[in-house]
Amino acid sequence: MVAAVSATVMLFATACGADVEDDATAPAGQAVTVDNCREPLTVPGRPSRVVVNDTGITEIMFALGLADTLAGYTTYAGKERDIASSPWRADFERTRSLGDAFTREAIQSADPDFVFAGWNYGFKKSTGVTPDWIRSLGATPYQLTEACRQPGSTERGIVAPLDALYEDLANIGEIFGVQNRATSLISEYKAEVRKANATAPTEDRRARVFLFDSADPTPFTSGRFAAPEQIITEAGGSNIFGDLEDSWTSTSWEAAAQRNPQVILIVDYGAGPANTVAAKIRQLQTHPLMSGTDAVREGRFLALPYAALVEGPRNPAAITKVAQYLRSVGH
Repeated sequence: MVAAVSATVMLFATACGADVEDDATAPAGQAVTVDNCREPLTVPGRPSRVVVNDTGITEIMFALGLADTLAGYTTYAGKERDIASSPWRADFERTRSLGDAFTREAIQSADPDFVFAGWNYGFKKSTGVTPDWIRSLGATPYQLTEACRQPGSTERGIVAPLDALYEDLANIGEIFGVQNRATSLISEYKAEVRKANATAPTEDRRARVFLFDSADPTPFTSGRFAAPEQIITEAGGSNIFGDLEDSWTSTSWEAAAQRNPQVILIVDYGAGPANTVAAKIRQLQTHPLMSGTDAVREGRFLALPYAALVEGPRNPAAITKVAQYLRSVGH
């Protein structure tokens, strides 16, 4: 078996928030209005009991130096590797875990005044955890911009993925009175992206890249509005499903094989032996359609942590990692 090149150890998409001078804290009673999912969102005062869902969202708060505002976070089974590889591991360890499910009971147990999640990043009508329900608790719901629903649709994504990250950093910075820190992080991330892009393979040598999250039974991948789209393109590759007007979405094995990827980027997460990176590679190698693609035949697999591939502060470092890999395999 050809082993994947793994970069699951410490993707340092900068943890330097602690090195940036804190802004003056916004007065507790001062209302702040920001644009969230193209709608005005007014927060009545600086939140002090925040509940967040998912590792990428939690790391946004940590990168901004806001660990002390968290009343708790939820993740999913299999995200332990995210925490182990996180530049903010110490913050995870000192913050209350509310378990592996973003449920009404878990949220209510923390008595939040602000809840940061996104559609399919915690908010789901099927569970009853919606922004409207959060409001019924007297808390403010903030929606992850990567997961904003398109008008009149359940499909997600309204801006380019990195713009979504920068927008959320700026908004959370304003809401919590840490605008200077947010501005500094955005500038640093943009500089890292420019540096990676400058050394990425040229336009005529762009590798076709397939983002493989999982398959149950059809493959789950990244469309135009999920973070991997821009991680791949800024690194000098071409996302084979970048034409899908959605965020994270399902496709077919037939479509993936027909587009013949030259590199496969694997999301490293998932509970149990069937969901390891090695298991995902075996699945691709034994699949009757995927086994004949250039990427599988040449053994071109790169695995990155889940938190590096959903919207979050590890995205710029992920671009650097993917650009390095594409250069190493001649693309």
